[in-house]
Amino acid sequence: MNRRTTLVLAMTCAVAVGNIYFPQAIIPLIAEGLHASPDAASLAVTATQVGYTAGMFLLVPLGDRLPHRSLLVTLLAVTSLGLLAAGCATDLPLLVVASSLIGLTTVAAQVVGPLAAGLVAADRRGAVIGTLLSGSIGGMLLTRAFSGSLGEWLGWRVPYLTAAALTLLLACILARTVPVTTPPSHQPYPALLAEPLRLLRTEPDLRRSCFYQAMVFAGFSAVWTCLALLLNGPVYGMGAQAVGLLALVGGATMLCTPLAGRLVDRHGPDPVNLVSMLAVLVSAAVLAAGACGGVPGLTALVVGTLLLDIAMQSGMVANQARVYALRPDARGRLNTAYMTCAYLGGSAGSWLGVRVYSQAGWPGVCALVALLAALALGRHLVALTMSSSPSRSKSANSPSPGVTSETTTSELTRSELTTSELTTTPTPSQNRKA
Repeated sequence: MNRRTTLVLAMTCAVAVGNIYFPQAIIPLIAEGLHASPDAASLAVTATQVGYTAGMFLLVPLGDRLPHRSLLVTLLAVTSLGLLAAGCATDLPLLVVASSLIGLTTVAAQVVGPLAAGLVAADRRGAVIGTLLSGSIGGMLLTRAFSGSLGEWLGWRVPYLTAAALTLLLACILARTVPVTTPPSHQPYPALLAEPLRLLRTEPDLRRSCFYQAMVFAGFSAVWTCLALLLNGPVYGMGAQAVGLLALVGGATMLCTPLAGRLVDRHGPDPVNLVSMLAVLVSAAVLAAGACGGVPGLTALVVGTLLLDIAMQSGMVANQARVYALRPDARGRLNTAYMTCAYLGGSAGSWLGVRVYSQAGWPGVCALVALLAALALGRHLVALTMSSSPSRSKSANSPSPGVTSETTTSELTRSELTTSELTTTPTPSQNRKA
């Protein structure tokens, strides 16, 4: 796992995640080009997210069963074909079908994580995973700006065709740079699919982490799906490029995510979740002022989207830290369950956001974000109350918030080894007898 491989894998995360988000910035251009309403054109975004959710559930578990290199190359090659089909679509139904295929196969970022964890030494694992997460965030943000500017200049098809060429080029690079790995599991495919559902049934902390992220990500998706409609509408009269430029403001989250990780290590995930949910509520109030238009409204949109991005990504760090601490031997399947639920929430948020926008405008979308955050906050307060009650209190030997069960196990192992050594070491009297 050298620096070049790390960079290539980070670029893979950026491109794969970017393929989900860049259509958000060109919805008005798609609507105009295919002679459809903006509400209908937004189905391309929803179809991509629904396909991505299905890919998380159906394809990501194969990372435990198939060699990573061949799986990644195949996924990226099929994604490239889907992007090519979308760029050549002659009507909206064909675009929606192609978008579903793109979403289904652009799950490479969720395969890269377990691959990198197995290639890097334990003392460098956190740094490498942080680099991959920065790549994912960068892809999510930068591709909006890229597609918006390119779409305004050359038309809505060009972003799809450019992404197809870039994805295919990356597949060729991965075929030469990713080392051959041995699959860690030989379970049949049906067993791999059933395991995330079983974990959801048996792990309460997994369920609540999934609920938190689904609610917050639903609000996040609703905002970014409807933002193009707001900026392109009569209040602002801007083009798709404005959405892309606004997305660049969220680049600050690439710096805030490592800080959130350090706070989780120090205080545990629950306090970080609490602050993140409160920040989403504040961002909804700030974003509501964006309906006023003009410089004050645009300023509110900039500040509100930045706060929402930081809150969503910080909550993601906290939730994943909680989930990964549950079962160190099943992190891939835990991640499948968690991310599937998160993107189900995102897909529902995009769909709901467009419907609410058509009925209640931008203030209705902001109210939807606040409602979703309030649901997550209410569930979290219940969990905090239950964890602090005497019947649920932890014993003195329980790990601290920033210590995983893996660390506790290793400490117990060292303790047992020390006891064993003391038991088997001869005493001085035994040495004299000998």
